[in-house]
Parts: sequence; structure tokens; C-alpha cells
Amino acid sequence: MALVCDTGPLYAVMDRADQDHEACVRLLSTEEQLIVPAPVLVEVAWLASRRLETSAFAAFLTDIDEGSYRIADLTRADYSRVNELCSRYADLPLGFVDAAVLAVVERLSEHKLATLDHRHFRVVRPRHTASLHLLPEIG
Repeated sequence: MALVCDTGPLYAVMDRADQDHEACVRLLSTEEQLIVPAPVLVEVAWLASRRLETSAFAAFLTDIDEGSYRIADLTRADYSRVNELCSRYADLPLGFVDAAVLAVVERLSEHKLATLDHRHFRVVRPRHTASLHLLPEIG
């Protein structure tokens, strides 16, 4: 089993001032393989560059290099699914990165997702399960 990671928990781990920092540190301190969809990297890099010291994202890249995270590149089928999801949930709006995260979750047949974006991921219906178990659980 693996835990697919959206942007929020990864950023929260980097930012000690983030209100979800401790919960996300605990969540990502798991024995499960942590998988980061490639588009999430760009979003994390952008957030970190705007709000944190450059060393925060550099440490994340070191963690990737050391194998703490596996990067999941999108496949051709994933791009097709992203397009489908963005069209279907245009009124949400879902957005490319969230749709890519869901496409990877579906491809890997995972039933849980590390995200702080419960608003979007509670609405979107994955193909392989009735709903996703969103972590960390938010009150």
C-alpha cells in the first residue's frame, strides 16, 4: 500500500508555522510508500518559493533523492482522465493539479489520499471506489 500526497500536507510539513504542520508531520511519518504526482511538485515549489526560505524546498528535494518520496509521472491515460475530470467538474473548479492527483490515485487503485483540500476531494467521485479516505482527518 501507498499514500498519494497532494500539495497541502507536503507544504505543511515544510512550514513549521502552518496550522496543520504537526498533523501532517505525523501523517507523512509512515511506513507506507509516499507517492507524489509530478504536477504536485510544481505547486509545492511555487508555494515554498513565495512563503519559505529556499532551504525548505531544497530539503524536500533531498528527501526525494534519498527515496522518501516516489514521484509518479503522468501517463498518457492520466492526461486523458485529467481532461475528463476538469471538464466534468468545471463548476467546482477542480483544476489541473487536483485532477492529476485523482488520476494517479485511480491508476494506483489507492483508497486514501493525503490532502488538506477536503472541499474538492469530497465532491469528486473516483472510478475505483465510492469515496476516498482523506487524511489527515479535519474536524
